[in-house]
Amino acid sequence: MKSTYRDVKSDILSKITKGEWKPGSLIPNEVELAEIYGCARATVNRAMRELADEGLIERRRKAGTRVRMAPIRQARFDIPVVRGEIEEKGAEYRYSLVSQVVEDVPDWLRARLKLSAKGQALHLICMHYADGDPYQHEDRWINLAALPQAETADFRDTGPNEWLVSTIPFSDAEISFSAALADKTIAEYLSSGIGDPVFTVERSTWWEGQALTYVRLTYRPGHRLTTRY
Repeated sequence: MKSTYRDVKSDILSKITKGEWKPGSLIPNEVELAEIYGCARATVNRAMRELADEGLIERRRKAGTRVRMAPIRQARFDIPVVRGEIEEKGAEYRYSLVSQVVEDVPDWLRARLKLSAKGQALHLICMHYADGDPYQHEDRWINLAALPQAETADFRDTGPNEWLVSTIPFSDAEISFSAALADKTIAEYLSSGIGDPVFTVERSTWWEGQALTYVRLTYRPGHRLTTRY
């Protein structure tokens, strides 16, 4: 029976972790590995791509593939639907649409989303609550050139993130995390004090080069983000 890409990946990983293939050592090329494992070259290629994506090997054209001297560990961040995030904590979820208006795309947003032409975007302000307490303030822009149906969508009962997840996938995302101080508006929404430290997430998404949305999420003091790698 021919080896699957999982078999190939597992065996190569074992050789690396056990020190048979040491950091910096050259790995046999794909043709040689295909003969060793009795499989197609494409099978080896997939296994090698995954190992490269996971930061364990380094592939260079004409220079071959080597075990990384220092493996790169990549933290992965999910893009959760806030309803599920809150309910997983065992809390009751509540959503509120504060405002919904179509606006010309401001210059800062054009730069952020890499938009070459002026256009319009749907600007939404929303609040999400856990057991009645403020959990997340959502300030979102949706590019109407990419998603014109958003203009007539009903966001009174369903948040824009849930709508986006069910409407279109994304191929690229940019996420920034920062600490900020609550201004008067944010303090009122989150029931915190002006100047209190708040956690913010800024996220932009694209689908095959076309900008979809930008959102700034602000969490009340004490919010914790956990990820695994």
